[in-house]
Amino acid sequence: MSDTKIPLAGVIGAPISHSKSPKLHQHWLKRYGLRGYYIPLHVEQDDLESVLRAMPQMGFVGANVTIPHKEKALLIADVVSDRASLIGAANTLIFQANGKIYADNTDGIGFLQNLRQNVPGWKASAGPVAVIGAGGAARAIVSALIEDGAVDIRLTNRTRARSDVLRSEFGSKITVFDWVQAGNAIEGAHTVVNTSSLGMTGQPEFRVPLDGLRRDAVVTDLVYNPLRTAFLDRAAELGCVTVDGLGMLLHQAAPGFERWFGVTPEVDEDARQVVLGG
Repeated sequence: MSDTKIPLAGVIGAPISHSKSPKLHQHWLKRYGLRGYYIPLHVEQDDLESVLRAMPQMGFVGANVTIPHKEKALLIADVVSDRASLIGAANTLIFQANGKIYADNTDGIGFLQNLRQNVPGWKASAGPVAVIGAGGAARAIVSALIEDGAVDIRLTNRTRARSDVLRSEFGSKITVFDWVQAGNAIEGAHTVVNTSSLGMTGQPEFRVPLDGLRRDAVVTDLVYNPLRTAFLDRAAELGCVTVDGLGMLLHQAAPGFERWFGVTPEVDEDARQVVLGG
């Protein structure tokens, strides 16, 4: 019998029972014949640091962190990637051999990879990008867009102050539009991204006017419950190319899996169906 430790990873949140990540990672572990486990971990905020410090001793090689721990995990980490620092949140942790915690954020990578997989040849630099929402997800998206060459990002949010904060941090490539001008922000944009919770099951409807959408625009929604939002359906009716948010969930998970288990997993239809419960 081998005495090599079986690598463990997991996702930490509060609550966490709803997470699709365990199904996805266990699918990849089985698919590639790897030893290891990926488990959901309900951890309250007051316990986060003590839990993270103990995990390497328990055989954990890393973890994902989700609401409400993304910002606090960044503060706890010993080493932080440049992009996680810029975004101000971490979603992927790697436990190093010396026990130190390395924090990264792969949300932006997941966003870009999802678009590239579904719209071959898509580039952030191809034209104006309208971003709806100014929360944590928007920070990751804006950072990724700028890194990918975007020079004209139109940002609109129900609370303008949050948009202004992002502009002050990310610079003049961002133009802020008041919420009542959200339709103007979308007008003529090459890419339109909903990073807000509008249209999600149990959340307010997405009511931004779409009359100004370019018929060749690429439109994507980070919401994936429902998988086809009213926003995407309306954009598709207008002739736009639409991309749902599930692919971002899958792609943001892949870098962590690679670091923890040593194999780059494929994001394909099988992975989608596993997460969808098929």
